[in-house]
Amino acid sequence: GGGGEGGGGGGGEGAEASGELRRNSGRGRGAQLRYSMDSMGCQMNTADAERMEGQLRSLGFARAEEGTPAQVVVLNTCSIREHAEAKVYSYLGPHAARKRAGEDLAIVVAGCVAQQEGEALLRRVPEIDMVMGPQYANRLGDLLEGVFNGNQIVATAPTHIMEDPTQPQRSSTVCAWVNVIYGCNERCTYCVVPTTRGSEQSRPRDAVRAEIEALVAEGYREVTLLGQNIDSWGSDLSPKQSFADLLRDVGGVDGLARMRFVTSHPRYMSPRVIDAVAEVPALCPMFHIPFQSGDDGILRDMGRGHTAARYREIVHNIRTRLPDAAITADAIVGFPGETEEQFENTLQLMRDVRFDQINTAAYSPRPHTPAAVWGDQVEEGVKKERLRRINELAAEHALERRQRYLGRVEEVLVEKRNERHPAQVKGRNPQGCPVFFEGDIDELKGQLVPVRIVEARPYSLVGERAEGRFAGGRYADDGESVVVEA
Repeated sequence: GGGGEGGGGGGGEGAEASGELRRNSGRGRGAQLRYSMDSMGCQMNTADAERMEGQLRSLGFARAEEGTPAQVVVLNTCSIREHAEAKVYSYLGPHAARKRAGEDLAIVVAGCVAQQEGEALLRRVPEIDMVMGPQYANRLGDLLEGVFNGNQIVATAPTHIMEDPTQPQRSSTVCAWVNVIYGCNERCTYCVVPTTRGSEQSRPRDAVRAEIEALVAEGYREVTLLGQNIDSWGSDLSPKQSFADLLRDVGGVDGLARMRFVTSHPRYMSPRVIDAVAEVPALCPMFHIPFQSGDDGILRDMGRGHTAARYREIVHNIRTRLPDAAITADAIVGFPGETEEQFENTLQLMRDVRFDQINTAAYSPRPHTPAAVWGDQVEEGVKKERLRRINELAAEHALERRQRYLGRVEEVLVEKRNERHPAQVKGRNPQGCPVFFEGDIDELKGQLVPVRIVEARPYSLVGERAEGRFAGGRYADDGESVVVEA
């Protein structure tokens, strides 16, 4: 803690910390120390990794190039999928071997597997210097000082998440992630997140707005607000505040072209949020709302706190207010006890809604979750077959949903070059669908470009520039492409 409570620490403390490692490494004060950062999993993890990188740079470290050894190795872990722990151990093997061979390096395991496993990681791989949960991502600089002083550290206790004064090392110069709420108070029976990311902590509105204003000043065009259960933002603040009000406030930052947000929970999704998306020009018409199952019995066993009818009602509200909005979701098949009939109810919900995209997974038991120890686990073969069927239907609906863009001129925010076809650039339309078209990345990066869509694929679109055409405003879907609010 001390003067560095806020996260990265100041220049003096950083110089001291990296000086300590320099003395330990025998490289002398002139050597450039390097770090590596590997991150698995969700957007929250990506945002955490960017913050940790920012702190390492503020301590004087540079990123290690491919193939060059790093003196601080950070693995930012995810525990959502099966075999998550095994992946971590296999990744750590070569770094532990370097240490046993006498090299001086600090090995840091961060993120959700770190929180879940805690000291067990040290018992299994004693070469690890630090195990830290996601709630400590903003304090990597402080904690490393203890490591440089020869301590082995486990930071997994609940803590208030501090504002971090260091600048994240962001992976894009066009789009940025901004955390607005950490943790989750839900207790879904399959999910490890409340165990690994702790209880909900909203960031103050002023801090969120200040970060977005700074990003716009740096030239960022799009911001995605992040939260495991984003609709809960503000419920723990005093006085209580609403997520819809936050959207209207920060969505109005001057110069911000686009804003998105993830993830919404059907239990808390408010019509006021839909209204804000419809009325605030920067807010993109897209909603990511996991349904997980279309069967009320399974939803009850999952502890989701909503029914399939409630989910359909939310979709109806969105489509009534914003007919052209994209609706994406997450779904789990093969949850303990799921019958064929219950699985069919999930497919029926998909047929009723017709999602733009669904992230699917076969259920896998996660440590410290109630459903992991239930006796009625579904056979692996059945889970695989259900996953194949849900993916087939999801892809069919995705392709069907993309057809509405054909022939339309879409506003595309250009993000990067298409690595597979360097003559093309890649961006996204307001609904978040990737769009590829021919263009010069040096000229177009960060620009909003009108693009006529000529080909629709299940999960992307192909277009050509529509010179001098409309780019902006919104479409109304009445069977033809009609521009409104141009």
